Amino acid sequence: MIRISALFLLVLLGLLPGLPAWAGETLDAVRARGVLRCGVSEGIPGFSFQDAGGRWRGMDVDFCRALAAAILGSPEKVRFVPLRASARFPALRAGQIDLLARNTTWTLMREAALGVQFPAILFHDGQGFMVPASAPVKSPADLAGKTVCVEKGTTHEKKLTQYFAARGLAAKPLVVDSATGVAAAYFAGRCAAYSSDASQLAAMRLKAPGGAKAHVILPERISKEPLGPVVPDGDSQWVTLVRWILFGLIRAEEANITQAKAHEGIWSGRDQTGQILVDRRDIVGRALGLHGDWAARTVKAVGNYGEMYERNFGKASGLDIERGPNRLWLQGGLMYAPPIE
Repeated sequence: MIRISALFLLVLLGLLPGLPAWAGETLDAVRARGVLRCGVSEGIPGFSFQDAGGRWRGMDVDFCRALAAAILGSPEKVRFVPLRASARFPALRAGQIDLLARNTTWTLMREAALGVQFPAILFHDGQGFMVPASAPVKSPADLAGKTVCVEKGTTHEKKLTQYFAARGLAAKPLVVDSATGVAAAYFAGRCAAYSSDASQLAAMRLKAPGGAKAHVILPERISKEPLGPVVPDGDSQWVTLVRWILFGLIRAEEANITQAKAHEGIWSGRDQTGQILVDRRDIVGRALGLHGDWAARTVKAVGNYGEMYERNFGKASGLDIERGPNRLWLQGGLMYAPPIE
């Protein structure tokens, strides 16, 4: 069966004159420009932010660098474009960016109504609430009748209203047009709580006056927030390429292929993933329109999915967010990559 599958792919590629195969409009534009334009947040630790030296860091940033490494041969060939939540989809649809990687929730309405595609899920999250540690609030229901800060252009305002309405209660949303603005309003005491993705709350808590311990994130989650990269609709080859770059990072963790092993040319056992990481003649990569070492480039640039998570959300990051649903399926989580062959 393996021989038949390989033969089928070889025949298929033989029908496609020249390489890279199936090059799409977006991929061609990125190559011609020599840089990937990636829309990110204005500054959310863990996802996308600039460190003290001005270098962009975070899970979304790492994914953009992995994509640039696969396409352009270097993780540094990325131009990061900071965007407010309300400006992210207009920027993508206007062609100002090639990819949106800004902790954005995948929803039917966004995909159907905005003309965009979500290739895959990078991070599983849920909407939660942050309140002062001194406040007598144990659950979201205790916030009935109180003002809650939310960010404009997100799903949080609507889900906040739905949560309280379903319980015959009401809250007073204070909508602010940037993540930093929402945090500032909350820390200034204008709201009894701050509602957002739990990971974003953990990130903003690091910036709290008086220290992170002055605020707590309630354990209850009121929504599912599958976050992932977003691309414009209409270029199926670009959608496929972005999707499989992400799946490749997940599959590398499954096969225990780390950044160090990729640099050394070492892989786990003799499985297909290991071969793809080191074989420059890989026919799957060529079918994507990439060089045969596309997967090796990504892991060399940023490590596998688990390494990315630990670097950006683990203990050393200061966030120390339990991996939970972002564990591999082999470990009881939801991160799963379809078969390559």
